[in-house]
Amino acid sequence: MRCSIHKYSPYMLGIFAACASISLACTTTIVTPGASQSGAMFVTHSDDGHLSDARIMYVPAADHEPGSERPVYYDAVSMGELEQYASFEYRRYAGASRGPDYEDPTAPQTEPIGYIPQVAHTYGYLDGNYGLMNEHQLMFGECTDGSKTDNAQPGPTRLFYSAELARVALERCKTAKEAVVLIGELIDTYGLYGTGETLPIGDPEEAWVIEMVPGPKDMPSLWAAQKVPDGEVFVAANELRIRDIDPDNPDQLFSTNLHTVAQAMGWWKPEDGKLDWLRTVSLGEYNHPYYSLRRVWRLMNKLAPSKGFSPWVEDGYTRAYPFTIKPDNKLSRQDVMALHRDHYEDTMFDMTKGVAAGPYGCPYRILGPYDAGGDVADPTAKLEGAWERPLSVYYCTYVYVCEGRKDLPDPIGGIFWFGNGKPAETCFTPIYCGVTSVAKPYRTCDARMYTRDSAFWTFNFVENWAALNYASIHADIVAKRSVLEHEAAEGVKAADAQALALYKEDPEKARAYLTKFSENTAVNIFTTWQEFGDRLVAKYADGGMNYPGRLNDKLGYPAEWLQTTSWPNGPTSYEQRKGEQ
Repeated sequence: MRCSIHKYSPYMLGIFAACASISLACTTTIVTPGASQSGAMFVTHSDDGHLSDARIMYVPAADHEPGSERPVYYDAVSMGELEQYASFEYRRYAGASRGPDYEDPTAPQTEPIGYIPQVAHTYGYLDGNYGLMNEHQLMFGECTDGSKTDNAQPGPTRLFYSAELARVALERCKTAKEAVVLIGELIDTYGLYGTGETLPIGDPEEAWVIEMVPGPKDMPSLWAAQKVPDGEVFVAANELRIRDIDPDNPDQLFSTNLHTVAQAMGWWKPEDGKLDWLRTVSLGEYNHPYYSLRRVWRLMNKLAPSKGFSPWVEDGYTRAYPFTIKPDNKLSRQDVMALHRDHYEDTMFDMTKGVAAGPYGCPYRILGPYDAGGDVADPTAKLEGAWERPLSVYYCTYVYVCEGRKDLPDPIGGIFWFGNGKPAETCFTPIYCGVTSVAKPYRTCDARMYTRDSAFWTFNFVENWAALNYASIHADIVAKRSVLEHEAAEGVKAADAQALALYKEDPEKARAYLTKFSENTAVNIFTTWQEFGDRLVAKYADGGMNYPGRLNDKLGYPAEWLQTTSWPNGPTSYEQRKGEQ
């Protein structure tokens, strides 16, 4: 293994520094085949990284010469930009080792932290800020967690972050179990930098969760993994979810040095009984009380209301919410997508209600310097207060639903349903895992500048416009996306049949067909959303409602909200009122 550092001019570094570090804080789920109506496996993730790199890229399969090495790159999503590696939040990577989509000779070329031995053949996969889904229907989610060893710096003994671990697994593995074993070996051998992490991993038949933290001081990094029982749903939201480690449990795997390191650090003693992974390696909940646990409660309560989960717990180490739950009813694909589109509507935490929601019930809560923030908040800090943290948050970069279907060949069975921006305001487009390219608008984005050719900016514009009159514009969004997503689902049914017929003739013909279908569907959704956004500009301009042939239908403010303002006491005569100067 070797490391290299590249220096750039002060001028160039000043440009790169323009993109400030943004904490990523995501929600991720697994819905196993026995918990879904169709028998498909679902793995989902909302990448809540604000203006980070929104591009979805295709990394092609490749053959490699014996004795060659694979570079391992730094990920700015781990703990911010480190300029010596030329990896930035607005551009995660530039270079040749991930295929043509990432080649950009005009940009600084990303430098590796080090190298590992390469394998003879690597699989093709879809890539984002983390590895996403490969051609064999192996799929990943992700969320960042707090740990006692956060912000460990990269270097020769800390080579990996979870994002690059997922990429290596997608290049080399076909099943979730294989991926867990490989990731564990890579952590044990090369070490981990950054933060605590949860990676849900699924294939069409089996799902696992692997969690990891950097090693304390000069000690080995640590990890633990647990299988998700079929028929169950897993939810994680910025807090480690594995609890008691049982060496006799065949559905658990963990680093061989876990107990040794924990005992050496004084985190656990044999007389304590089974090692509690969450309590041993973390400080509990991420960011502020209920930042994580409220989302876990919300989804578990929606999935299994019969269990009567309470939103109130004793502390961040609560055992009130189990590792997985069996839902009261099996979930459809639309149900899985809806998991991320929630603002606690119709609960005591409903973010479309109250003064902060404004006159039109807007659930966005814009964070400021007085709010909790950073990768992991200091648990001893005195906070001014905190907004509730919803599933659909205004700083979401993208959201996706991976769908794996065991009754179809891999290139056809795997579908990556992708949406830019806020889950509540996006529209999912299907990308088959067997594609050989991604539609250009979805691999085009620079977070530093709005452009019309980018799917991210198209969806970002519409969701920001929605804040003008959220209740009405959100209803328009739901109506529009419902039609598009239904058309995409019907298109997938037809594409499945056509691709299967081609696959029996020639698998490469099927992949070419699926690539064209995925690109055409994505471009159609992109252009339709552009036109939709343009119509919204006119429809809601200047606070009115504007229709063809009828302009400026004055809506005014809701009467109930008016009573909370100074309007009832506004000018009704020419006399100066008492107290006014």
